[in-house]
Amino acid sequence: MKKTSSLVQSGVVLWAAFLLAALAGCNSKPGSDVMATVDGRKIFRSDVDKYYENNVASAQQPPSGEQATALRLNILHQMIDDEILMRRAEKLGLLATDEEVDRKFNEYKSPFTQEEFDKRLQEKKISLADFKRDIRRSITVEKVLNKEVSSKINVTDQDITSYYNEHKAEFNLIEPQYHLAEIRVTPGPNPQVQNQNDKAQNDADARKKIQMISNRLDSGDDFASLAMRYSESPETSGNGGDLGMVMESQLRSIDPATREAVMKLKPGQYSPIIPIVNPGNKQVMGYRIVKLISKEPAGQRELADPRVQQAIRSQLHDRREQLLKAAYYEVLRDSAKVENYYAKNILDSNGLEKK
Repeated sequence: MKKTSSLVQSGVVLWAAFLLAALAGCNSKPGSDVMATVDGRKIFRSDVDKYYENNVASAQQPPSGEQATALRLNILHQMIDDEILMRRAEKLGLLATDEEVDRKFNEYKSPFTQEEFDKRLQEKKISLADFKRDIRRSITVEKVLNKEVSSKINVTDQDITSYYNEHKAEFNLIEPQYHLAEIRVTPGPNPQVQNQNDKAQNDADARKKIQMISNRLDSGDDFASLAMRYSESPETSGNGGDLGMVMESQLRSIDPATREAVMKLKPGQYSPIIPIVNPGNKQVMGYRIVKLISKEPAGQRELADPRVQQAIRSQLHDRREQLLKAAYYEVLRDSAKVENYYAKNILDSNGLEKK
């Protein structure tokens, strides 16, 4: 409480000040159900726990002790940042509209049947209302950051030329590179697989499922959509099966059947069904279909190549965006009143979380 000359001069007012301070002290430590406040708006433990459960839902061994506390602390930190941006969005008139939320929701839901979608929500341990609330928050945050940060970044032609001259060796590919995507099906249970509703339980199921996928590809269905819906690769199913760029030497380290199939493909084509064989016991571990998205031949890429310019522009833009977003968050935090009771609790208890 700020001291003033009038308080010093008046015993009655001084007593009132002590009383107010005591009351404020009582209010500064809310119940354990409130983990933080942002400009007076509460962030509840139940909401933090929802995101915590979502994060550990697919973990083979959930975190415990200090690891669990650190994860909750990181989740709360992100929720505080999001809440700060939501307050900023209100001032700027950038809150996501119902139409925007519904459109994004339909994009997420479209690759799945209703039963599959409900199953994914159950696995992630969130309700439909929670999911739509997260979509609203995500769209709002994106709109604020785009207006306040991303839209103001300007990468000039001179920036691109300077970067190319300083990093020319980066654009000299010593070997061909292949941009690949895959759809993978494996027999037997796997807790890390997201598409549990369609999980192949044995080899016969796996062969039947991969044949169904191949037939749908032949009928013109989109590869990425089928990968999101049916692929049993926990690493790539969420992004449409994208494996990224693979160097030719890396292809030699995978199974011969996949390598040979990839080498025969032209950009845009996908392979026949490829058995995945265990090199040790020669048993079939699963099946995959691989798509060649693009191929980059070896050699020096010149600055005049539009792909080089776009790659540099994107890289410089992303670097600046990351830096400016970090600075923007710091500026917003400085202007917000944040009380992180959970962090104080951890500090006061010497790292032992108090419920």
